[in-house]
Amino acid sequence: MPDVFDDLHRRCRAGETVALATVVATWRSAPQPPGAAMLVAADGTVTGSVSGGCVEADLYERARHVLDTGVPELVHYGVSDDEAYAVGLTCGGMLDVFVERIDDGALAQLDAVAAARRAGEPAAVVTCVAADAGDLPGATPTDPAGRLGRRLALTGGQVTGSLGDDRLDDAAADDALGLLAAGHSGVLRYGYHGQRRGTGLSLFVAAYATAPRMIVFGAIDFAAAVARIGAFLGYRVTVCDARAVFATGRRFPDAHEVVVQWPHRYLRAEVDAGRVDARTVVCVLTHDPKFDVPLLALALRQQVAYVGAMGSRRTHDERHKLLREAGLSPEQLARLASPIGLDLGGRTPEETAVSVAAQIVAARWGGSGRPLSALDGPIHHPG
Repeated sequence: MPDVFDDLHRRCRAGETVALATVVATWRSAPQPPGAAMLVAADGTVTGSVSGGCVEADLYERARHVLDTGVPELVHYGVSDDEAYAVGLTCGGMLDVFVERIDDGALAQLDAVAAARRAGEPAAVVTCVAADAGDLPGATPTDPAGRLGRRLALTGGQVTGSLGDDRLDDAAADDALGLLAAGHSGVLRYGYHGQRRGTGLSLFVAAYATAPRMIVFGAIDFAAAVARIGAFLGYRVTVCDARAVFATGRRFPDAHEVVVQWPHRYLRAEVDAGRVDARTVVCVLTHDPKFDVPLLALALRQQVAYVGAMGSRRTHDERHKLLREAGLSPEQLARLASPIGLDLGGRTPEETAVSVAAQIVAARWGGSGRPLSALDGPIHHPG
């Protein structure tokens, strides 16, 4: 839903009624993760996508029907049958999509999420997508208690809306905050009064996590390219260097901020302030021992997603020696991606940035970095 949220909010504030189709669960090689969404307006305009084209035409018709009736629908798509020309996914995956009608009655929740997003704060929307449905795949939901489509929004410690029961609201809010902290969207299951028994109600948590951070140390031309591709991948990018003449906004227009500070001192302050977490990516491009060693010694002791350092093989060997002398364990040193990046054969700063970004993506999703043509099994790794 993040890709369509702004359009959804704008249309509801204008008094329009829209249909929202949201991926709530996936299996195998589904092309989009939970949370991907498609918006169908009353005028027929479509925003977003849930499968890259496989099922959008069918979903469009279902969304138009839901717009007319107001009755939400949980739709299961499996593998397409080429002989029967059935609607499905040619990739071999499966997905469940919840289609609902949304009007200005949802404005309180949408306004709360919009305000949180503007403030750079995390938010989540919890929606009831199935009632007494059991397992989601292929289920036909019923709604004996009028729960389908009910939602609550979690923003800044506040809860807006209700799922129809106070105990259910409390249980769902607690668990949804856990998903939000991890940056994941997904399905939670409860009894009608919040019992954590896995049957009764299926609630989808759409997580609007804040952007993960990429901190690039070293104000060099390679850093500008890495900052550019980092911003493209959705990271909030900081470039840091102790040399004020090089660390300027003009040289790094794609960075969200440029900081003049000794690298290890800046990282220490960010860690102490709680602004470094398990999604943070650290790229050390200075290849200068007086900057690198204290910085890497600190970074490798943090629970971050990725730490990479630029340099030659000789630089790498010397850096490893100094880091061992600084007291880092073999396990901590093994987390260092050095020399940084995958072997793509690139030479320019832009090609090097692609190599670094590819390694970061592979680390995030557990990819091997090998050509897909040389591998068997699913193309998409589970989130």
